[in-house]
Amino acid sequence: MKIYKNISFYIVLVLIAILVASLMGTNEVPDKMVYSQFLNQIEKGNVSKVDIEIYTATVELRTSIFGDQYTFLVDYGSVEMLQETLEAAQIKQPDLEINFIPDKPAPWWLSLIPSLILVGLFIVFWFFIMQQSQGGQNRAMSFGKSKAKLVTDKDKKKTFLDVAGAYEEKKELEEIVDFLKTPEKYIKLGARIPKGVLLVGPPGTGKTLLAKAVAGEASVPFFSISGSDFVEMFVGVGASRVRDLFKQAKENSPCIIFIDEIDAVGRHRGAGLGGGNDEREQTLNQLLAEMDGFGVNEGIIIMAATNRPDILDPALLRPGRFDRKVTVSYPDTKGREEILEIYAKNKPIEEDVNLGNIAKITPMFTGADLENVMNEAAILAARGNLEKISEVLIKEAIFKVTMGPEKKSRTVNPIERKLTAYHEAGHAITTKAVSTTSKVDRVSIIPVGEAGGYTSSRPNEDKYFYTKGQLIEEIMTLLGGRAAEEIALGEISTGASNDLKRANQIARDMIVKYGMSKTLENIVFDQQEEVFIGRDYGHVKNYSEELASLIDKEIQMIISDSYKKVKNIIKDKIDILTKLAETLLEKEKIEEDEFETIYAGA
Repeated sequence: MKIYKNISFYIVLVLIAILVASLMGTNEVPDKMVYSQFLNQIEKGNVSKVDIEIYTATVELRTSIFGDQYTFLVDYGSVEMLQETLEAAQIKQPDLEINFIPDKPAPWWLSLIPSLILVGLFIVFWFFIMQQSQGGQNRAMSFGKSKAKLVTDKDKKKTFLDVAGAYEEKKELEEIVDFLKTPEKYIKLGARIPKGVLLVGPPGTGKTLLAKAVAGEASVPFFSISGSDFVEMFVGVGASRVRDLFKQAKENSPCIIFIDEIDAVGRHRGAGLGGGNDEREQTLNQLLAEMDGFGVNEGIIIMAATNRPDILDPALLRPGRFDRKVTVSYPDTKGREEILEIYAKNKPIEEDVNLGNIAKITPMFTGADLENVMNEAAILAARGNLEKISEVLIKEAIFKVTMGPEKKSRTVNPIERKLTAYHEAGHAITTKAVSTTSKVDRVSIIPVGEAGGYTSSRPNEDKYFYTKGQLIEEIMTLLGGRAAEEIALGEISTGASNDLKRANQIARDMIVKYGMSKTLENIVFDQQEEVFIGRDYGHVKNYSEELASLIDKEIQMIISDSYKKVKNIIKDKIDILTKLAETLLEKEKIEEDEFETIYAGA
């Protein structure tokens, strides 16, 4: 137990022992009498016996209120003075008994107590130092040991039933499971199972969950470690941990080694302004050597996850190391519905909740996002003291996850509130008028984060690419707030700064990335990012200043034309804009149905 390793425990134990010993050696103390009272009793002849010790005298009285022969303890200042007083009293009272009691020597063991305490404290201190020293040696010896966590059948394991919305991904990984279960089928045909499987995809799409499901389906040990666990301050420690990890894996073969965030240790070698990181590069070299070192079909499969495959070292991705790359993408509508069903199993959901509708209004949500939505909905239900989670609460949780919590307590002056109402109404009207891919879901002037309000729109369906016309629609939608401010209020504000930034970025991407220029058709001028130098400094232009001027003119033309069109739309629908803004000032928040009613009937 930890308490026995603490020096304070032993100190308290010794003090308790001393206290007990002192209490056991203490006799019952009789009542005390002051010296003047003692002299008064002698003059009265009421003293029958006196026992004199070094500093005190014990007196027996002839009569007392407590009864005959009562003993008192007398404090006095001088033995000589007491002796003279008693001799004079003995002349008058011959029967007065006087006894001089010599000092009793202290027990022999009492003098040893201080020495024993010092020796005991020294032993405890030495024991404590030795324990710390031994622990330090153990820590030093384990410094190069792998930090991988081993998950076996005894632990709660995941299976493919716990993974939804990843049909092709599971199909690819079923071969790994089959090999781990029946390797002889592949060996007989001379097939070499991939040594490494790289799971690539955005954060939260379920890469780690898929790796755990493979181990659970195959019922094999699962070594899980993060790429950052290899990298230490001292050069060589990471390489030592890699060796120890593969040693453990060979002892538990067949098994799976899972390295999460492998880009922390597998970055491109020799990159960067200041050279490479010796510790990380040695760790990567050792990882490459170990992957080459274990034989074909040994039953050890390395799975790794990353969302930055572009910065991995090419040697790590060549055949024979990470042979197979599985891209884990965003789930589609059906996949999101299945994911929602998994996370709704252990929650009390109302019977009329349609998870299919929830899946439709959550495009580009990952599995982690959906789990967060269901958790937030449960929290909202608990906050409202409800017994079940309704569809309204789930939708409210979606807004909370995407937009952030509403700041209803923030005080907004009337001028800013009115400006926000017209700004958001402009966004909503422009979205309704021009967008062929989205529809307005909610309009609000309640502050969220740094924004004074928001207009939420959702796609009609999952989209994986956009046409030029749809990108123009997106730009016009972003410019709707600024146009509404200018036309309705005759003034513009800083509230459109983020909208303008996003609109300009879309226009620039149309020209330099997507080749959608009128004068420079099908030519891409994308800047190359040097990720090891930094996003702000690591841009390499692959076009001249003359072309840069043409690009700027094209961007200006797209923004200007879009803004003119938006202003015309706002002018044509000024009555709807006014009605919508007034309703927002009154209610602060308008849902889809009410917005459609206002737009159709104003």
